[in-house]
Amino acid sequence: MFLRFFSLLALSVSLTAISHAQEPQSQLPRTRISAGMYQIDAQVAQSPKEREIGLMYRKEMPPTEGMVFVFEQPATQCFWMRNTLLPLTAAFVADDGRIVNLVDMQPMTENSHCSKEPVRFVLEMNQGWFARKNIKAGSKLGGELFAGRR
Repeated sequence: MFLRFFSLLALSVSLTAISHAQEPQSQLPRTRISAGMYQIDAQVAQSPKEREIGLMYRKEMPPTEGMVFVFEQPATQCFWMRNTLLPLTAAFVADDGRIVNLVDMQPMTENSHCSKEPVRFVLEMNQGWFARKNIKAGSKLGGELFAGRR
């Protein structure tokens, strides 16, 4: 009887962990980022766990929102779209706010998309946002993340 109870308890804990693991992050701190005349309300994924989950499981994202991934130091950053339901564009961003390169990423894929040079920031937006605003590699982003780094 005890063994059966323990097995059911372990199964319950495992199922709870799985269900929580498949929920989108919604309580991350936010920062404002400017891209020319446009303003972005970006969630900030800074810890390794926050960066790992990123925009996974999100079913929608308002057009002026995104997520910025902040790393401790510049490095070649590579992203994939496992468990990510939305098509996204990743902007790989240097310390001074300069967009190094932009990459469109397809949902639910494990293709690796990397920065063309070492960066500390990656900004993900709904796919096509940068193109519709005519924001390209070489454009500068502004905001407190990039202040004092120019």
